[in-house]
Amino acid sequence: MAYNAGLENRINQALSLFPKTIREQMDSKKMFGGIAYLYRGKMTVGILKDDLMVRVVAEKMPAILARDEVRPMDFTSRPMKEFIYVSPNGFKSEEQLMFWIERGLEHAKRKLNQV
Repeated sequence: MAYNAGLENRINQALSLFPKTIREQMDSKKMFGGIAYLYRGKMTVGILKDDLMVRVVAEKMPAILARDEVRPMDFTSRPMKEFIYVSPNGFKSEEQLMFWIERGLEHAKRKLNQV
């Protein structure tokens, strides 16, 4: 599987800052030729090569897609609904990475009707 192991370590470190109730319900799984992090079975973020994959709630997609470091996730040659890729420039700092993890968790919680 081709994904950035350094980014995997950064995500694991960032997740350690979340409350125990969240951490206990997070899991990682090999998907899309990379790795994905799931909250209660719902994908939040993932890594494919050097890009971060993020699930974003539908109403936030237009603003998120307007960012320079973001593009639609087109893994299947078609944009996937509520999925984006973030280039490495979009998660250089730990604060930026945490922003994306929080977007992914927001999506999963919404799908689970927890927000």
